[in-house]
Amino acid sequence: QVQLIESGGGLVQAGGSLRLSCAASGRTFTGDPMGWYRQAAGKEREFVARIRGSGGSTYYADFVKGRFTISRDNARNTVYLQINSLKPEDTAIYYCHLVAGTDDYWGRGTQVTVSS
Repeated sequence: QVQLIESGGGLVQAGGSLRLSCAASGRTFTGDPMGWYRQAAGKEREFVARIRGSGGSTYYADFVKGRFTISRDNARNTVYLQINSLKPEDTAIYYCHLVAGTDDYWGRGTQVTVSS
């Protein structure tokens, strides 16, 4: 059974940094794209970043503007999201997403709260 478990969220002051992690289990994900989405209270879930499998190509939402960096460690089946220069508008639940063939999977999310 595929599981995605996020960690690393928390409460941080504006301008601070966080590193989110998503550990995947249940199969090998080396060739599968993995990504991050976020959902703020009262808003729809939105795309944040994605990274391809072994190639490592990355894609970001426009609002990231160089502040976020997605990476992965295939040996650990883990994807990371480094978030710098946090802003109050980054407050949201951040979800890990995996595309595996015709299936996709979501983690339960990790809360990021940025105080001004």
